[in-house]
Parts: sequence; C-alpha cells; structure tokens
Amino acid sequence: MQRLRPVERLLSAIPPASGAVVMGTGIVSVALSLDHRELLSRILLVACAVVWIALGLLLGGRAAFDRPRVRREARSPAALTGVAGTSVLGTRLTMLGWSWAGIALLAVAACIWLALLAPVLGNWTVPTVGGSLVLTVSTQSLAVLAAALAVPERAGWLVDVALAPFLLGLGFYAFVIARFDLRQLFVGRGDHWITGGALAISTLAAGKLTLGAQALHQLTGLAGTLKTVSLVLWALTIAWLPVLLAVELLRPRLDYDVRRWSTVFPVGMYTVCSFVVGAATGTAALTDFARVWVWAGVGVWPVVFAGMLRRGWRLWGAQPASRPGPLGSSA
Repeated sequence: MQRLRPVERLLSAIPPASGAVVMGTGIVSVALSLDHRELLSRILLVACAVVWIALGLLLGGRAAFDRPRVRREARSPAALTGVAGTSVLGTRLTMLGWSWAGIALLAVAACIWLALLAPVLGNWTVPTVGGSLVLTVSTQSLAVLAAALAVPERAGWLVDVALAPFLLGLGFYAFVIARFDLRQLFVGRGDHWITGGALAISTLAAGKLTLGAQALHQLTGLAGTLKTVSLVLWALTIAWLPVLLAVELLRPRLDYDVRRWSTVFPVGMYTVCSFVVGAATGTAALTDFARVWVWAGVGVWPVVFAGMLRRGWRLWGAQPASRPGPLGSSA
C-alpha cells in the first residue's frame, strides 16, 4: 500500500472533533483567570491560540485537497467543536480587554455555526450520544461570547442578541437529551461528559446574561427570572456531577481518545459557570466550590494533553497510509 506524503498524512490526521482541544484548553484558561491565576491562565491561552491557528490552517488545507471529506464531516455534530472552540478563545481574549478580537471571533464562530447547522440537523441520527450535545454547546458558546462583549463595549443590544442563542441552546439540549442513549455513560470515550458540560455552558450563559442585564439595565423585566434560571441550571448541573464521577470510577477509560477533550471542557466549565453564577447571584458558596474545583481542570488538562502527544508520536512514527490522526478517533 502506498504511503501518504507527510503533508497529506498531516491533513488526513485531524478529526472533525479536534476543536475540542481548543475548547478544553481555553475553558481551563478562563477558569484559572477567574481564580486570579493569571500566569497559568496565559500559558494555556497561548497554547489555545496556537492550536486554534494550527487547526484553522490544517482544516483549510484539507478543504483544498479533500473537499468530499470536508463535506462529509460537516454533517457531524463534532464539526461544531470549531464553533465552540472559537467562541471560548474569543471569550478569554475579551477578558484580557481585547474586545476587537472577541468581536472578530464572534463573527467567525457565528458564520461557521450558520454554515454547519443545516447539514448537521439534516443528517441527524438517533439515539444520540455525548458528541451530539455539541449542538447545544456551540449554540450556547455564541450566547456566552455575545454577553461577555456586551459589558466592556457598553452594547446593551448584545445582551438582547445573546438571549436568542441561549433559549435556542436550551431547546437543543432538551431535544438531544430526550433521545440520549444512557449506555453511553458507560461506553462513551469521554464525550459522555458533555451531558454535564452542555448544562454547565447553559448555566454560564444564563449567568453572563444576568450580569449583562444588571450592568447595562437591559431585559429589565427578565432580570429576576434570569437570576432564578441561573441558580436552577447550576443546581441541575451540579446534581449531575456525582453521576459522571461515579461512572468514571465504575468504568475507567484510560486510553487516549480525542473525545477525552470533551471531558476536559466540562470539568473546566463547572468551575467557570460556578464563578459567574456566584457573582451574578451573590452566592458565596458557588464561588467557594469553584475555587476548589478549578484544580480538577488543572489536573485533567495535562493528563489528556500528554496522552494526545503520546498518541501523535506513535501514529506519526508508524507512518501508515490511512490511520486515525494524532488526536484520536474522528467520532
């Protein structure tokens, strides 16, 4: 069998779920920043930005060399990790005061989301798995970034705009979870954690909307409702965490898979949503939890990152004609 040339192997090695690397790295960076661990946060931010740029170039190259595969992968919810990763990076840069970057990345993320939504929904399969919930995550990530930009830009209209993807994201969560195969909690390769991560980013979006409404005097008739929704969503999110931890202990999945980044993301998101909802509702217990849980994300990220490097080294050294990429399975 003829071996692929190095460039072709590199382009074929990137699975559609690779945006989860940006999602997981970016959200842990956000969590560390909220905990005032700025040096660690910025180190991960640099890593997040480098991976985002690299993936953008590689996926752009694939579009030029293998358009049929690009069209095929665009039908998978995994492709929407690119939307969520772009939005998470934009949110972190906005926290640095780089609103111009946040605005640009919001525009990019929204365009990708609009381009992918129809093919993903048009090729929907049931029962759903953890990766199916990226539909919710990507939609809520737009709400989070729009709401994050609203306050520094003094753009109250962005709070109104963010409300639409927030509500749509909640609808998508109900749509997906009603068709979810519970066996995935025991056989999923890491993406089963998105059952909690999608709830957590919905909680974060509600908290960001609450803070934006309070600061800019927007959605005045809904301010109290948003605060209540934030707390209810946080309670549901936290209630699901023991389930995820229990199945992880009962059914350890120690081999690396790209879907393990879909574990890193929810772990970090639990911290971020707790910090934000704690600030939005004035509930100190939530921020106390976040200051402890942040270290879970700090601990999980290097383990998964090391697994990705080991997998990449083994697969690249083998130089196969056709193998899953260094990030793992494309599912």
